Amino acid sequence: MAKITASVYTSHVPAIGAALDLGKDKEPYWQPVFAGYDFSKQWIKEEKPDVIFLVYNDHATAFSLDLIPTFAIGTGAQYAPADEGWGPRPVPTVQGHPELAAHIAQSVIQDDFDLTIVNRMDVDHGLTVPLSLMFGNPPQSHFEWPCSVIPFAVNVVQYPVPSGKRCFELGKAIRKAINSFDQDLNVQIWGTGGMSHQLQGARAGLINSDWDNRFLDRLISDPAGLAEVPHIEYVREAGSEGIELVMWLIARGAMEDVAGGKPAKPVHRFFHVPASNTAVGHLILENQS
Repeated sequence: MAKITASVYTSHVPAIGAALDLGKDKEPYWQPVFAGYDFSKQWIKEEKPDVIFLVYNDHATAFSLDLIPTFAIGTGAQYAPADEGWGPRPVPTVQGHPELAAHIAQSVIQDDFDLTIVNRMDVDHGLTVPLSLMFGNPPQSHFEWPCSVIPFAVNVVQYPVPSGKRCFELGKAIRKAINSFDQDLNVQIWGTGGMSHQLQGARAGLINSDWDNRFLDRLISDPAGLAEVPHIEYVREAGSEGIELVMWLIARGAMEDVAGGKPAKPVHRFFHVPASNTAVGHLILENQS
């Protein structure tokens, strides 16, 4: 049977992708950011996931104000890097896993979560930057990501957005769905976005390191309590774009300890300010069999 072995949490700052693509990752400003992922790159080589269920938000690329699904699962065979206004990132096309994605959609919808099923879309930096941080950009000689990816887009751009509690409960349903798939697959679930930042208005540039680190503490030790945090606290304490952090609760809800298993094991934690105008957070949790 398929099994979720770990969850990964990371910011998906677009400037990080640009720094990698333009060869600026060794510059003094960027080097501390990328150093925080050195452990992660080695770890994921050893873990060798077959599939990554990657929770992210689209930035008005695949979806516009004309059509905004709250939760959308990619069930297609592949997804091209999106052109976000300056050309597509020079990274490989993402290969999907239609069989597992369709199974998850069937199971989760039957568990009363309404998903939009997407068979064709391009994926923006919200999905490709986390892949680059964890794997590095693949060389031209072997230009492909090392595993399949199921994109799962969450609306955290246009209000109303889903609550942290709703996201946490959805993670539980996703875990149930993956564990019932009848292929032997090593699956990881990733939550991306955040941490604290605001891109506009009088508070543009807001970063709240204390709140971010308390969020990481509670994500590890008190995820159910963290799921009760209301939207207004995210906006007040972490900025208007800090609401992206509810997506981390989907990944956290899919871990075994939430369903009565052993405590999730933290194997890596990283926090850095700034990267562009954002706080960068990163965490890896492993399930303990």
